Amino acid sequence: MKAQLDPGDREFLERVHRLGGGTVQEICAELNVTATAIRQRLGRLQNLELVTRVKEQHGRGRPRHVYSVTEAGQRELGDNYADLAMILWQEIRRIDVPEIRSYMLDRIRGALVQRYGQSVQSASLPGRVQELSRSLADRGFDVEVDLSASGLPILRENACPYYELASNDPEICELEQEVFQTILGTEVELTHCCLDGHHCCEFQPIDHNSSTAVAAAAES
Repeated sequence: MKAQLDPGDREFLERVHRLGGGTVQEICAELNVTATAIRQRLGRLQNLELVTRVKEQHGRGRPRHVYSVTEAGQRELGDNYADLAMILWQEIRRIDVPEIRSYMLDRIRGALVQRYGQSVQSASLPGRVQELSRSLADRGFDVEVDLSASGLPILRENACPYYELASNDPEICELEQEVFQTILGTEVELTHCCLDGHHCCEFQPIDHNSSTAVAAAAES
Protein backbone atom coordinates (compact mmCIF):
# COMPACT_ATOMS: atom_id res chain seq x y z
CA MET A 1 0.00 0.00 0.00
CA LYS A 2 1.23 3.49 -0.78
CA ALA A 3 2.42 5.35 2.31
CA GLN A 4 0.34 8.28 3.51
CA LEU A 5 2.76 10.87 4.90
CA ASP A 6 1.81 14.04 6.69
CA PRO A 7 3.92 17.12 5.83
CA GLY A 8 5.94 16.79 9.06
CA ASP A 9 6.93 13.18 8.34
CA ARG A 10 7.80 14.02 4.74
CA GLU A 11 10.04 16.92 5.78
CA PHE A 12 11.69 14.72 8.41
CA LEU A 13 12.32 12.00 5.81
CA GLU A 14 13.85 14.56 3.45
CA ARG A 15 16.17 15.85 6.19
CA VAL A 16 17.35 12.34 7.12
CA HIS A 17 17.99 11.57 3.46
CA ARG A 18 20.01 14.78 2.99
CA LEU A 19 21.97 13.92 6.11
CA GLY A 20 22.81 10.57 4.56
CA GLY A 21 21.40 8.77 7.59
CA GLY A 22 22.68 8.80 11.14
CA THR A 23 22.15 7.84 14.76
CA VAL A 24 19.39 9.32 16.89
CA GLN A 25 21.93 11.69 18.42
CA GLU A 26 23.23 12.82 15.02
CA ILE A 27 19.72 13.41 13.72
CA CYS A 28 18.87 15.32 16.90
CA ALA A 29 21.86 17.60 16.37
CA GLU A 30 20.90 18.19 12.72
CA LEU A 31 17.21 18.90 13.35
CA ASN A 32 17.51 20.42 16.84
CA VAL A 33 14.69 18.18 18.10
CA THR A 34 14.46 16.02 21.21
CA ALA A 35 15.52 12.37 21.07
CA THR A 36 12.01 11.30 22.09
CA ALA A 37 10.44 13.09 19.12
CA ILE A 38 13.10 11.69 16.79
CA ARG A 39 12.51 8.12 17.97
CA GLN A 40 8.74 8.51 17.53
CA ARG A 41 9.09 9.64 13.93
CA LEU A 42 11.72 7.04 13.14
CA GLY A 43 9.48 4.31 14.58
CA ARG A 44 6.53 5.48 12.49
CA LEU A 45 8.59 5.63 9.32
CA GLN A 46 10.12 2.21 10.04
CA ASN A 47 6.62 0.76 10.28
CA LEU A 48 5.93 2.23 6.83
CA GLU A 49 9.23 0.67 5.60
CA LEU A 50 10.51 4.10 4.59
CA VAL A 51 13.39 4.06 7.09
CA THR A 52 15.66 1.18 8.08
CA ARG A 53 17.94 0.69 11.10
CA VAL A 54 21.35 -0.98 10.86
CA LYS A 55 23.61 -1.92 13.77
CA GLU A 56 27.23 -0.83 13.32
CA GLN A 57 30.13 -2.03 15.44
CA HIS A 58 33.26 0.10 15.74
CA GLY A 59 36.12 -1.39 17.73
CA ARG A 60 35.44 -2.52 21.28
CA GLY A 61 32.83 0.13 22.03
CA ARG A 62 29.11 -0.34 22.16
CA PRO A 63 27.44 -0.79 18.76
CA ARG A 64 25.44 2.09 17.40
CA HIS A 65 22.22 2.07 15.42
CA VAL A 66 22.23 4.06 12.18
CA TYR A 67 18.96 5.05 10.50
CA SER A 68 18.73 5.67 6.78
CA VAL A 69 16.06 6.11 4.11
CA THR A 70 15.09 2.92 2.27
CA GLU A 71 14.56 2.58 -1.48
CA ALA A 72 10.81 2.81 -0.82
CA GLY A 73 11.45 6.04 1.07
CA GLN A 74 13.44 7.47 -1.80
CA ARG A 75 10.64 6.59 -4.21
CA GLU A 76 8.19 8.33 -1.87
CA LEU A 77 10.31 11.48 -1.82
CA GLY A 78 10.57 11.45 -5.60
CA ASP A 79 6.88 10.75 -6.18
CA ASN A 80 6.06 14.00 -7.97
CA TYR A 81 5.31 13.31 -11.61
CA ALA A 82 2.71 16.00 -12.30
CA ASP A 83 4.81 18.10 -14.69
CA LEU A 84 6.17 15.08 -16.56
CA ALA A 85 2.71 13.50 -16.84
CA MET A 86 1.26 16.75 -18.19
CA ILE A 87 3.99 17.09 -20.82
CA LEU A 88 3.74 13.46 -21.93
CA TRP A 89 -0.05 13.60 -22.21
CA GLN A 90 0.00 16.86 -24.18
CA GLU A 91 2.63 15.54 -26.58
CA ILE A 92 0.65 12.33 -27.18
CA ARG A 93 -2.47 14.37 -27.92
CA ARG A 94 -0.47 16.48 -30.40
CA ILE A 95 0.67 13.52 -32.50
CA ASP A 96 -0.47 14.33 -36.04
CA VAL A 97 -0.85 10.77 -37.30
CA PRO A 98 -4.24 9.45 -36.06
CA GLU A 99 -3.15 5.81 -36.17
CA ILE A 100 -0.10 6.47 -34.00
CA ARG A 101 -2.06 8.66 -31.56
CA SER A 102 -4.76 6.00 -31.24
CA TYR A 103 -2.15 3.30 -30.75
CA MET A 104 -0.48 5.23 -27.93
CA LEU A 105 -3.79 5.89 -26.16
CA ASP A 106 -4.74 2.22 -26.47
CA ARG A 107 -1.42 1.23 -24.89
CA ILE A 108 -1.97 3.65 -22.00
CA ARG A 109 -5.50 2.37 -21.48
CA GLY A 110 -4.31 -1.23 -21.52
CA ALA A 111 -1.49 -0.51 -19.06
CA LEU A 112 -3.92 1.12 -16.61
CA VAL A 113 -6.31 -1.82 -16.91
CA GLN A 114 -3.45 -4.19 -16.14
CA ARG A 115 -2.23 -2.13 -13.19
CA TYR A 116 -5.56 -1.55 -11.46
CA GLY A 117 -7.44 -4.63 -12.57
CA GLN A 118 -5.08 -7.53 -12.01
CA SER A 119 -6.68 -8.40 -8.64
CA VAL A 120 -10.28 -7.88 -9.80
CA GLN A 121 -11.64 -11.40 -10.24
CA SER A 122 -15.02 -11.62 -8.49
CA ALA A 123 -17.91 -13.22 -10.39
CA SER A 124 -20.36 -10.57 -9.13
CA LEU A 125 -20.41 -6.90 -10.10
CA PRO A 126 -20.50 -5.65 -6.47
CA GLY A 127 -17.54 -7.89 -5.70
CA ARG A 128 -15.56 -6.54 -8.65
CA VAL A 129 -16.29 -2.95 -7.62
CA GLN A 130 -15.03 -3.68 -4.10
CA GLU A 131 -11.88 -5.31 -5.47
CA LEU A 132 -11.25 -2.37 -7.80
CA SER A 133 -11.74 0.03 -4.89
CA ARG A 134 -9.13 -1.82 -2.81
CA SER A 135 -6.70 -1.88 -5.74
CA LEU A 136 -7.03 1.88 -6.20
CA ALA A 137 -6.73 2.56 -2.47
CA ASP A 138 -3.52 0.53 -2.35
CA ARG A 139 -2.10 2.95 -4.91
CA GLY A 140 -3.05 6.06 -2.96
CA PHE A 141 -6.50 6.84 -4.37
CA ASP A 142 -9.03 8.25 -1.87
CA VAL A 143 -11.93 5.98 -2.85
CA GLU A 144 -14.97 4.34 -1.30
CA VAL A 145 -17.90 2.22 -2.43
CA ASP A 146 -21.50 3.27 -1.81
CA LEU A 147 -24.89 2.01 -3.00
CA SER A 148 -27.21 3.79 -5.42
CA ALA A 149 -30.97 4.02 -4.91
CA SER A 150 -31.30 0.95 -7.14
CA GLY A 151 -28.93 -1.03 -4.93
CA LEU A 152 -26.07 -1.04 -7.44
CA PRO A 153 -22.57 -0.13 -6.21
CA ILE A 154 -21.08 3.32 -6.81
CA LEU A 155 -17.32 3.84 -6.97
CA ARG A 156 -16.58 7.25 -5.47
CA GLU A 157 -13.28 9.13 -5.77
CA ASN A 158 -13.27 11.75 -3.02
CA ALA A 159 -10.46 13.58 -4.81
CA CYS A 160 -9.72 13.53 -8.52
CA PRO A 161 -6.38 11.72 -8.99
CA TYR A 162 -5.75 13.51 -12.31
CA TYR A 163 -7.23 16.94 -11.56
CA GLU A 164 -4.50 19.03 -13.20
CA LEU A 165 -4.41 16.82 -16.30
CA ALA A 166 -8.21 16.69 -16.53
CA SER A 167 -8.49 20.47 -16.10
CA ASN A 168 -6.44 20.87 -19.26
CA ASP A 169 -8.01 17.96 -21.14
CA PRO A 170 -11.34 16.47 -19.94
CA GLU A 171 -10.71 13.41 -22.10
CA ILE A 172 -8.67 12.10 -19.17
CA CYS A 173 -12.03 11.53 -17.46
CA GLU A 174 -13.23 9.50 -20.45
CA LEU A 175 -10.03 7.46 -20.37
CA GLU A 176 -10.50 6.62 -16.69
CA GLN A 177 -14.14 5.74 -17.34
CA GLU A 178 -13.12 3.38 -20.15
CA VAL A 179 -10.48 1.75 -17.91
CA PHE A 180 -13.10 1.08 -15.21
CA GLN A 181 -15.53 -0.30 -17.80
CA THR A 182 -12.94 -2.76 -19.08
CA ILE A 183 -11.95 -3.88 -15.59
CA LEU A 184 -15.54 -4.29 -14.37
CA GLY A 185 -16.77 -5.85 -17.61
CA THR A 186 -19.80 -3.58 -17.86
CA GLU A 187 -20.85 -0.09 -18.88
CA VAL A 188 -19.93 2.63 -16.39
CA GLU A 189 -21.56 6.06 -16.16
CA LEU A 190 -19.71 9.08 -14.75
CA THR A 191 -22.52 10.65 -12.73
CA HIS A 192 -20.47 13.20 -10.74
CA CYS A 193 -17.22 14.92 -11.74
CA CYS A 194 -14.95 17.31 -9.85
CA LEU A 195 -14.51 19.32 -13.06
CA ASP A 196 -18.26 20.07 -12.98
CA GLY A 197 -18.04 21.49 -9.47
CA HIS A 198 -18.92 18.33 -7.56
CA HIS A 199 -16.95 17.46 -4.42
CA CYS A 200 -16.15 14.01 -5.80
CA CYS A 201 -16.16 11.84 -8.92
CA GLU A 202 -18.72 9.02 -8.94
CA PHE A 203 -18.72 6.09 -11.34
CA GLN A 204 -21.98 4.13 -11.57
CA PRO A 205 -21.60 0.64 -13.08
CA ILE A 206 -24.66 -0.55 -14.97
CA ASP A 207 -25.65 -4.18 -14.45
CA HIS A 208 -27.54 -4.97 -17.65
CA ASN A 209 -28.40 -8.47 -16.43
CA SER A 210 -30.03 -7.03 -13.34
CA SER A 211 -31.87 -4.40 -15.38
CA THR A 212 -33.20 -7.04 -17.76
CA ALA A 213 -34.42 -9.15 -14.86
CA VAL A 214 -36.21 -6.18 -13.27
CA ALA A 215 -37.85 -5.25 -16.58
CA ALA A 216 -39.03 -8.82 -17.16
CA ALA A 217 -40.48 -9.02 -13.67
CA ALA A 218 -42.34 -5.74 -14.21
CA GLU A 219 -43.84 -6.94 -17.50
CA SER A 220 -45.08 -10.17 -15.93
